[in-house]
Amino acid sequence: MDLKVEIPSAFSGVVELPASKSITARALIVNALAGGNALLRNVARCDDTNAMLAALTSRDIIINVGAAGTAMRFLTAFFASHEGRIVVLDGSARMRERPVGLLVDALRQMGAEIDYLGNEGFPPLKITGSHLHGGSLAMRGDVSSQFASALLMVAPAAGGLRLSLEGEIVSRPYIDMTLGVMRHYGIDAHWTGNTIEVPSGQYIPAPLTIEGDWSAASYWFAVQALLPHSSITLKPLLRHSLQGDSAIIDLMTPLGVKATWHGNELALGCDTVALPRHYCHDMASTPDLVPTLAVALCLLRVPFTLTGVGNLRIKESDRLEGLAVELAKLGYCVEAGNGTLHYDGSHHEPQDNVVVDPHDDHRLAMALSLVATRHHGITIKNAQVVTKSYPNFFSHLLKTEN
Repeated sequence: MDLKVEIPSAFSGVVELPASKSITARALIVNALAGGNALLRNVARCDDTNAMLAALTSRDIIINVGAAGTAMRFLTAFFASHEGRIVVLDGSARMRERPVGLLVDALRQMGAEIDYLGNEGFPPLKITGSHLHGGSLAMRGDVSSQFASALLMVAPAAGGLRLSLEGEIVSRPYIDMTLGVMRHYGIDAHWTGNTIEVPSGQYIPAPLTIEGDWSAASYWFAVQALLPHSSITLKPLLRHSLQGDSAIIDLMTPLGVKATWHGNELALGCDTVALPRHYCHDMASTPDLVPTLAVALCLLRVPFTLTGVGNLRIKESDRLEGLAVELAKLGYCVEAGNGTLHYDGSHHEPQDNVVVDPHDDHRLAMALSLVATRHHGITIKNAQVVTKSYPNFFSHLLKTEN
C-alpha cells in the first residue's frame, strides 16, 4: 500500500502510544520460561509480538517468524533450551540475510544442538532442544544486544552464566531492559564491568503491566521539533523507564523540544533556542532513534555527525544506506560510513512527487514520513510495513486534529 502523506502545519492532541514491543518480547519469553501462567497486561500487538506469541503457542515443527528479528534471536535460545522439542526456525528473505552465527556458537558452547539448513551463520535453523549448561562465555558486544539478551534469559535454568562482552557494547540499555524483566521474575543478574553474572535459579511467575513505547514516542518528538507551534501529549509513558530510548528527551532538547510530565502523560512544547551549529552524538546505546533524529536534523538543516551506528546495517534493512538513498531524493546529501552518519547541512530542490521507499523497514517508514512537514505531496511506498511495531502510526499522524 502506497500512502500520500499530508501533514498539517501544527498538531494539537493526545496520542495513545502502543505498548513497548521490546519489553513485550522479553516478557513473553521469560513468562513462558516461568511456566506461562502470569498475567501480562498491555501487551504490544504488532507483527513482531504476534509472531512471537504464535511461535510460543505453536506445536508445529516449522515456525516462520517473518521479519521479526527479535523473535528469531530470542526463540533460537528458547527452543534450544526446550528439551525434547524439535523445530525449524525460519523467516523472511531478509531474515535469511541477518546473521545469527555468534548466538548459535554461544548456544552450542552451552550444549545446544542447532544446525544450519541454508547458509552457514544464517537462518533457517534446525533446533533440537536439550538441557543447556551454563558456565563462562565470551561474546563480541558490537553486533547485536539481542544475542546477549537471548542467552541471559535462558541462563538461570542452565545453572547460571557468566557472560563477558568484548569490545564496544552496542544497545546496552536493551540488555539492561532484559535484566530488568528477569529481575521482575525473581532472577537478580548484574553487571561486573563488562561481564554479566546470572545466578542459577527458577523464574517466579509475576504479573506485569507493560509500559508505553518510547521508540514510538520519538516520532512525535520529531514532529514537535519540526512543527514548533504544535501541542502534543503522549501517553502512557514512564518517567523511570526500562527503555533506553527514553533518551529521546535529552536528544531533542537542543532542537527546542520541551517535555513536561503529568503523571504518566508527557506534554510536548517548544522553547525558542538557537539550533546547534553541528550536532554530534554517539548513538551506540540508542540505535533505533537514529532514523528519527537523522531525518529531523536534515529537515531542520542542522549539520550532524552520528557515531556508533555500524550495527544499523544489519537491521530490517541496511538503515544507513536506506537513509542516505531516500534523503538524497529530497535533496539532502547524507554520507553513510561504516560507523557514522554525516550531513553537512546543504540542500538542493528535489523533484516533484517524490516516492519514498522505506526498504521494507518500519522505522524508516515512520521516520521518513516526517519529511511531509517540509515537502508536500510525498508518497510513502509500502506504508503498511509500520505494522511491525506501531500499527496505528499513520492513522495517528494523519488524523490528529490541527
